[in-house]
Amino acid sequence: MPSAPAAKPAFDLKSTAWTLTALRLQTADLAALVAALDARFGDSPGLFDNDPVVIDLAPLRDADDAVHLAGLLPHLRRHGLVPIAAQGGSAAQMANARAAGLAEAPDAAPKAAPKAAPKAAVAAATVPAAPPAIPPAAAEPDDPAQPAQTAQTARTAERSAAAAALDTVRETEAPPSLPTATAVPTMVVDKPLRSGQRLYARGGDLVVLAAVSFGAEVIADGNIHVYGPLRGRAIAGARGNTDARIFSTCLEPQLVSIAGIYRTSENPLPANVQGQPGQVRLDGEKILVEPLIP
Repeated sequence: MPSAPAAKPAFDLKSTAWTLTALRLQTADLAALVAALDARFGDSPGLFDNDPVVIDLAPLRDADDAVHLAGLLPHLRRHGLVPIAAQGGSAAQMANARAAGLAEAPDAAPKAAPKAAPKAAVAAATVPAAPPAIPPAAAEPDDPAQPAQTAQTARTAERSAAAAALDTVRETEAPPSLPTATAVPTMVVDKPLRSGQRLYARGGDLVVLAAVSFGAEVIADGNIHVYGPLRGRAIAGARGNTDARIFSTCLEPQLVSIAGIYRTSENPLPANVQGQPGQVRLDGEKILVEPLIP
């Protein structure tokens, strides 16, 4: 009789890599942490949708105060964050994290030092855009038997060497291309948003081809473009992207925020951008509101 087929295993174990949000604690004071969480995320319910988070204890590694992680975790979950691990703490702090049910995540790898530019690239920086002119005395060879094209041949060779060196610089400085598999489509909305409505472009940019009314809220992990009056709340770089920006053809916002740094209508906009095309960006930890076209 033929042998029975082997039973299929009930499960497999495979390695995987996740990109997680890290919550870096700057204080061990539980009350201060809870108040800061409520201040930052209390007005934006639904900003996080059961997103996994790693608690980074590196700033508190040498602190004497104990971090009350067991008391902090319920407040993170209340704001839609799911704490799954801790990293960067002292031995006692990591033991406390494990006791609270958190896994121990490896510390973030230090950034690699930039590689020195190749010698060819360094040399290219000193190559003039055009070869120096040859004095008239050198234009004609001493020996009439030499071809008259000797000087032109030398100039052509010099141009070729300079072009090759500049190509090396371009290849060295070109940013690596991003894999298309990780690209997130831009969310495009062509209807106006009324008071009480909220949109969240998770992982990418948001484009609104209409007005965002007072009381409406637009949120994006990337940039926000509003081709119409922006009178509501706009929150760009919601997961900490400090390079995100907010653009609008008519800036009249109730609130703008980039990477958690806010500016409300209580602080009036400059006259040259109020109701005009403008952009909002970060300069360090300061919000700048500027005309879209200087």
